[in-house]
Amino acid sequence: MKAMILAAGLGTRMRPLTDHCPKPLLEVAGRPLIVHHLDRLRAAGITEVVINVSYRAQQIIAALGDGSAHGVSIAWSREEAPLETGGGIHQALSLLGDAPFLLVNGDIWCDLDPSRLPDLGDDLAHLVLVDNPDHHPGGDFHLDAQGRVRESGEPRLTFTGFSVIDPALVAGESPGAFPLAPLLRRAMAEDRIGGTHHRGAWIDVGTPQRLAELDRRLRQ
Repeated sequence: MKAMILAAGLGTRMRPLTDHCPKPLLEVAGRPLIVHHLDRLRAAGITEVVINVSYRAQQIIAALGDGSAHGVSIAWSREEAPLETGGGIHQALSLLGDAPFLLVNGDIWCDLDPSRLPDLGDDLAHLVLVDNPDHHPGGDFHLDAQGRVRESGEPRLTFTGFSVIDPALVAGESPGAFPLAPLLRRAMAEDRIGGTHHRGAWIDVGTPQRLAELDRRLRQ
């Protein structure tokens, strides 16, 4: 399985830290955040990685190169302007191939072992969900007793930014910027989205405060 790390965002919530440094290169426990992802992917046996970049793209490319220093092989998908998640995946389809791939938001940290996620079967996606953090109490989706992800229902859980995606989910869309969420909701309505409730550690590194919190946690 290949993996795609989303790293093309502007990092506006992280300002002023991202005024001169792209968010994926912000350091946590002495290493860039994106390197933590690469290390976890390699440990899970996933060594072919696609990374989309836009804001300060050259800094990220210069820092990681072809990935060999981290035991992986990186293919770069450059976006002149951020294409949102759906558009970014669509542009990278030629690099990802036809098989399902692991999709990872670049601005999260999670102790999930991606090798433990199930095969998709006939599903278009499999989402990893967690209990709602304080900063997102309403959650995103419902995971029913059969392991199916629903747009509505209680209790609600928060999407981690980890998922397995079938390229067919976006392949029929037109090129350009578009979000992934409406495509996921459409697939949910067709009962083609499964899910896992992850009960381990997870943090959305979306603000300087949460970045500092993660740094303290990992250094301990």
